[in-house]
Amino acid sequence: MENLKHKNLLGINGLGRIGKLTLWYQLIYRHFDGVVINVGREVGKSLEHIIQVMEHDSTYGNLSRFIYGFGQPEKHFKVIDHEKGLLDYDGFLVQVLRQHRNPAGIGWKDHGVRMVVDCTGRFNDPTVPANKEGGSLRGHLEAGAETVLLSAPFKIKDKAKKMPDDSAMMVYGINHLNYDSGQHRLVSAASCTTTGLAHMILPLLGQEETSHILTASMSTVHAATNSQNVLDAVPKAGASDLRKNRSVFNNIILSTTGAAKALEKIMPQIEEIGFMADSVRIPTNTVSLIILNVTFNSRMNEKGEPVINKSFIDNVYKEAAKGPQKDLLVFSEKQNVSVDMMGFPAAVVIEGHECHTRTGFINLPGSAMASLGIKVEKDLNLPVTHAKIFGWYDNEYGSYVTSMGKLIQYMDRNMA
Repeated sequence: MENLKHKNLLGINGLGRIGKLTLWYQLIYRHFDGVVINVGREVGKSLEHIIQVMEHDSTYGNLSRFIYGFGQPEKHFKVIDHEKGLLDYDGFLVQVLRQHRNPAGIGWKDHGVRMVVDCTGRFNDPTVPANKEGGSLRGHLEAGAETVLLSAPFKIKDKAKKMPDDSAMMVYGINHLNYDSGQHRLVSAASCTTTGLAHMILPLLGQEETSHILTASMSTVHAATNSQNVLDAVPKAGASDLRKNRSVFNNIILSTTGAAKALEKIMPQIEEIGFMADSVRIPTNTVSLIILNVTFNSRMNEKGEPVINKSFIDNVYKEAAKGPQKDLLVFSEKQNVSVDMMGFPAAVVIEGHECHTRTGFINLPGSAMASLGIKVEKDLNLPVTHAKIFGWYDNEYGSYVTSMGKLIQYMDRNMA
């Protein structure tokens, strides 16, 4: 297409929650010259109906006000070519494709796209071949893309298969420097919860006192997603979790999360820690809260006081917020509520006001030690400190899409 010829373009597959907000991110930061977004079908009765979807959002409001603020003249998409789906938004070109649902048929190379972000949630298995009926993530490579970024964790269905050598899971600010354009063709940006959790764990592992983690667990109090039902429905055949079909409007719903497993792919040292994770879905539209519980192998100072206490944990995060994780991790001493974090551009915001610790002792009787061949004169009391740490993250735009946007920009700058 002449208007986008010889330009650096980003491809987006899917116009759902993350797809649309990824478009919004690009309209704000404009790292690319334009975006080619594949919807794969007609929407409503005209291209103008697709524009209405792109310009309005029930969570974040009007696109123009989101970008430029209140009190400014509203800007809108202008149609350049109806047939080709070519649009202009304040000088930024967007093309909307409406032909192919299967990634292999999209023809990214024909549209000048080198990198594609798949936001459909349908193609999460990096081991599935490009020619699979119904489509696969590798289909984007078949269609001419050089690199594909998945806006979800990889899920390999066949447990006998391993992660392909050309695939990797990355979180910006954690392990994104591992990106190798010569090797990595498929990259997963993990999940919103994994992104926030990784940034909460990293500062603890970076300090000598808090790096000796005995065990850890987390619960995410998570906003609703489109995987839940608006009203109660009958589960599908073979469904094991009946709660997923209950009304998201009216319930607190216990659920699961793969954040701990995904974290092991991002931070391999986590495999040595017995990490548990779960999720509680609540009826809000965005912003979630990680409640992180960590138990450390601790010690006492010369005054007989625990070295790891609330002040120590707070300082770990304050230093991280000023160091390499600046703007990715924020330490807040305000008394926040979830709506305060909506759209806030940080991977995680530590709720310092609520962080607290408790130190106890593990008693090891001398007789038990003797049975192991260790002679001691008296029983041993080993100090352990338990910390409860809270971290906010906007699971849609503020934390996840923003972190993924930075990863996209890094990958683009470092593509061969």
